[in-house]
Amino acid sequence: MVDSNTANETTYDRVETLLANMTLREKVGQVNQKLYGWEVYSKTDTGYELTENFKEHVQRWDGIGVLYGLFRSDPWSAVNFENGITEEDSAEVANMIQQYVKEHTRLGIPVLLSEECSHGHQGLDSMITPVNLGIGATWNPELHEKLMAAVAEEVRAKGAHLALVSTLDILRDPRWGRSEECFSEDPYLASRLTESVLKGMQGEQGDVIQEGKMVPVLKHFAAQGNGTGGKNAAPATIGERELREIHLPPMVAAIRSGALACMAAYNEIDGISCHANGYLLNHILREEFGFKGAVMADGCALDNLVALTQSRERAAALALENGVDISLWDDVYITLESAVETGLVSEEKLNEAVRRVLTLKFKMGLFDQPLLESLQQQQDKEQARNINLESARQSIVLLKNEGILPLSKDFKKIAIIGPNADSVYNQLGDYTPFQREEDVITVLKGIKSLAKESEVAYEKGCGIRSGDPEGLEKAVHLAGDSDVAIVVLGGSSARNFDAQFDLNGAVVNTTGEEEMDCGENVDVANLELGGLQLELLQKVMETGTPTVVVLIQGRPHAIPWIAEHAPAILSAWYPGQMGGQAIAEILFGDVNPSGRLPVSIPRSSMQLPVYYNYKDGGYKKDFFDMSGNALYPFGFGLSYTEFNYENLLVTKPTISADQLLAGETFSITVDVTNKGNHDGYEVIQLYLKGKGSSITRRVKELKGFKKVWLAAGETIEVTFELGAEELQVFSSRNTYELEPGLFEIEVGNPVTCLNAILKIG
Repeated sequence: MVDSNTANETTYDRVETLLANMTLREKVGQVNQKLYGWEVYSKTDTGYELTENFKEHVQRWDGIGVLYGLFRSDPWSAVNFENGITEEDSAEVANMIQQYVKEHTRLGIPVLLSEECSHGHQGLDSMITPVNLGIGATWNPELHEKLMAAVAEEVRAKGAHLALVSTLDILRDPRWGRSEECFSEDPYLASRLTESVLKGMQGEQGDVIQEGKMVPVLKHFAAQGNGTGGKNAAPATIGERELREIHLPPMVAAIRSGALACMAAYNEIDGISCHANGYLLNHILREEFGFKGAVMADGCALDNLVALTQSRERAAALALENGVDISLWDDVYITLESAVETGLVSEEKLNEAVRRVLTLKFKMGLFDQPLLESLQQQQDKEQARNINLESARQSIVLLKNEGILPLSKDFKKIAIIGPNADSVYNQLGDYTPFQREEDVITVLKGIKSLAKESEVAYEKGCGIRSGDPEGLEKAVHLAGDSDVAIVVLGGSSARNFDAQFDLNGAVVNTTGEEEMDCGENVDVANLELGGLQLELLQKVMETGTPTVVVLIQGRPHAIPWIAEHAPAILSAWYPGQMGGQAIAEILFGDVNPSGRLPVSIPRSSMQLPVYYNYKDGGYKKDFFDMSGNALYPFGFGLSYTEFNYENLLVTKPTISADQLLAGETFSITVDVTNKGNHDGYEVIQLYLKGKGSSITRRVKELKGFKKVWLAAGETIEVTFELGAEELQVFSSRNTYELEPGLFEIEVGNPVTCLNAILKIG
């Protein structure tokens, strides 16, 4: 066994020493992530055993590079509380893996354990947070950093090292089933939240990752949110300028924050698969942007390259040559030994990938301390739970309020109605593990806990997309017999055992009995609410009972009738385990809603695309038969109080390009006053519009925001700085430049804002 802990050696030295001692087969083993983690163990009456499948894989490659999903639980993996690894046993099983590899391989290289962490860890007993669209609605990077730190601490305590986290996808078509995994339709907001993920999960940059931290693998690079027709993994029919303006900024922000790993996207861009795109992965990502980390393939994506190469070996060579370092479940990278031996790809190219894998292992401290103490636990679960609750509170957007909210707790009878009012899994989103029901607070539970003096009654009424009318009459009768009706509608990404799954875990199709209408591979043509939901709401409102609509959803639905007729509307996205409590607190005024839309809400699927930052090319925006504007615009959100803006000042309205490049900035201040009677958060947004350029500019672009707390009657001064990064464009000369000209800025929110002019001289 090689001693990889020589005193005073740098990580680079240790990697090179180890690499020089490895055989070709051992190198191939390090870049493979072939196994499904739930297939490497079995649970017995007395504990856990490692399977022959696992042992054979270790023997074949004399080691394992990366193991995916050891702790994963869901209907696809078929892992639940009966046969899966609970939190208290996680460190023990992780140690079994590491100990076996150490004792049964020549070099004893530890294993990287990678886990899905799209919105909390997809393992048993894990904290499940709001989905990314909800996090985007918080507009609060500082809060999200705390949340991701809590997630990292929990998952690292189980023994995992890599967290697969969606941060890079920009939502440009809400028909896409994976809309919930996107922070926003806007690259600036997504970039700030991506930085929070890095700061929270990975911590300060250094030679070794700190205790309780782990490496986020950022998904997906690049432009997966721009799939044609909103279809999963469809081609992104965009040019390089659109790629750079919209889809690359989050990765640039991630690299600045020390990113060590990302995942390639399923889609192609201009005919080139992202998994075979050397211009994207090698030239732009590594050479231009300076990324030093590892690129992981998405699940079975390398198998798709065989259609191009007509050979698994040639597909392996193509992906490796073009920048993919680590495979995932495919049958392609297991042929790399043959690909190198036959000259399809050089061993030095393989060495580059192995270096990146070994670097991650050294940075995680695996060679010095591969084992965790048994039963290691997260330090402060109550604090993590409170951060999760606060994230849920701030993710909820008040879309409409005709004076009905906040509700009184003195109602004699409250009707709770709708398919998402008391459904545990409909509240949590895709990539969710099996739950202990006591860990999830539904809307019904949350309202019962606050309205203790009221009779709280519940009727489901209908399903998410079922046409069965059986429950309508009971729900309508309940509404008519109540003082107020809270109708909880929306969508569901909840998987169940009736679905058929592809090899990568995506849903192939649904049987017709399921309620799932969102999630991976569940793309829709129609954004209206499914099934009988709208009919249920209409019949409830016909009773004359005051009605509040709560939308729990993984994408923005088209709700024109609801927007026109319902007196109050809350959009709660999938708010996580604490969502029901957060919703109840807002309904009754214990919490002032502070969420703002991270994505535009369309009137209809027929008007897509409807994102706010479209190109200002002088064409007619409206259709002949429909408005071109969103039903609710990006950045919109109401409060129980009112905010006023005054005294917008630019300290130096003209700065030269050279001065900006040297670090000087435009300093912009504005006074914000809470004019209402409730304390609360306001999100001050700064938008920019270039008035002269070598390219067509967007009607406006978000370039700054601040979320601030103001007591009733309080006034504060808020300052923004705009520098070269915010003002540059990818010019007609295909370079990033500061072009002289005028810039109009808007400061405020979509309802009220102030304007000023800047000039680059």
